[in-house]
Amino acid sequence: MTAVTGTPAAARQNPRRWWALGALVASMLVLGFDMTILNVALPTMAGQLDADTGEQQGMADAYVVVFAALMLPAGLLGDRFGRRRMLMTGLGVFLAGSVLGALAHDVSLVVAARAVMGLGGALVMPLALAVLPALFGPGERTKAVGVVSAAAALGAPLGPVVGGWLLDHFWWGSIFLINVPMAAIGLTACAFLLPETRDPSSPAVDVLSTALTAAGLGALVHAVIEAPARGWGDPLVLGTSAGAALLLTALVLRERRMTRPMLDLALLRDRGFCLHTLAATLVMFVLSGLMFVLPPYLQAVEGNDAFGAGMRILPMMGGLIVAAKGAEPVVRRFGARAVISGGLVVLAFAAILGSRTDLHSGYGFTALWLSVAGLGFGFAIVPAMDAALGALPVERAGSGTGLLMTVRQVGGALGIALLGSLLASAYTRGLDTGGLPGAPADAAGESVIAAHAVAERLGSARLAASADAAYVHGMGLVLLVSGVAALVAALLVAALLPRSGDGPAPRPAMGTAEDDARQ
Repeated sequence: MTAVTGTPAAARQNPRRWWALGALVASMLVLGFDMTILNVALPTMAGQLDADTGEQQGMADAYVVVFAALMLPAGLLGDRFGRRRMLMTGLGVFLAGSVLGALAHDVSLVVAARAVMGLGGALVMPLALAVLPALFGPGERTKAVGVVSAAAALGAPLGPVVGGWLLDHFWWGSIFLINVPMAAIGLTACAFLLPETRDPSSPAVDVLSTALTAAGLGALVHAVIEAPARGWGDPLVLGTSAGAALLLTALVLRERRMTRPMLDLALLRDRGFCLHTLAATLVMFVLSGLMFVLPPYLQAVEGNDAFGAGMRILPMMGGLIVAAKGAEPVVRRFGARAVISGGLVVLAFAAILGSRTDLHSGYGFTALWLSVAGLGFGFAIVPAMDAALGALPVERAGSGTGLLMTVRQVGGALGIALLGSLLASAYTRGLDTGGLPGAPADAAGESVIAAHAVAERLGSARLAASADAAYVHGMGLVLLVSGVAALVAALLVAALLPRSGDGPAPRPAMGTAEDDARQ
């Protein structure tokens, strides 16, 4: 297909653009699945692979950390060498990682597979959004962004449902194998339906900056994961945290000196763009932490199998569907600022309500606050993403979207790490292992799933009850912190976003007229 460098009208009037949008939706659904599909399988995998809480967090975070660390260079690669080409490359890499995960037989191989999938996802996520300006004009772009964002968001609550059904019928490797046909369909559709777009003048990928990003984020998340077991004053935790701070500081200083930086800090100086990005990031922080702590509660404490646990997360998807469909007219009526801050308040209310869960609450209470959380998530994320994307110059669509999605995914990684660590600390402190020999006591302290296995083996109903109480207490703390984070984000958006609520005006695409003239 002919490559285009601006947003020529011919590309926007392509009658196949809605079919192309379908290909992007399929790609984003796959990525959405893999943000959460592993969570419902972690209890099963923990038992079969003998993985403690830290190793479970490592399997969950490997995907997200690599994803976040490499989206900036991935966006630049798309700008420079062609967004369709790099999007297809990302889907191919994602497919290969999924095959590796399906064949894995220990924790290290699962982590490696998730990292490879994260590399593929880093290419797919920003470029799936970056090609939209070449397909749709301003009047249609909001709808297209909403559809693609909703696809990624819907994949998250749908992941545990799909994963639970697979675990009930097949082995745990099937949660990786399901990606293969989905990625293949997306790859084929992109090849035939998407136009090629690029910006040959975009800056080259900076290998050193890429290395600083990956190493800094990896060190930061590793320190947070290790802190509950070792203590925040442990030399390894302190050293890793300090190393992360130095690496990320070096990245910022290097990028500020570059004429065409990979990390475009000028975009973050734009108040509207920065606040919309912050809102999307904190929403991901809350959602990722919630999706990490909920499946073990539904399985171990409530006694559901994997599929049953996944089905019980569906109320969140119901709320999200309602919000995704209703966001556009509500934004037109009240403005993005009011809708985003209102969505964050609703999300905060849902999380704080969920923090009141106890051992006798029952599923009806859980379904209630999950439905409310889905509404809040949808009304916050769709207008925030659309307004942030609307601020990007077209010729920097790949790298600018990469920055937006990097910051957002860092929020997801830290949500799993920080909130997972808070849960682990609270669970360990609350668990009563008195009277147990050393090895069983240590095993029970690793996770609520392991505690139930030990309790069943020893016939100790007291240990199972203690594990349930400790886990519910830890989950309540996680949800309370999540609610406070969402409320703080709502206040920041309401107080600091421009009064119009529509964020910054789209930046002019430098060189677009010349690019169009060359077509």
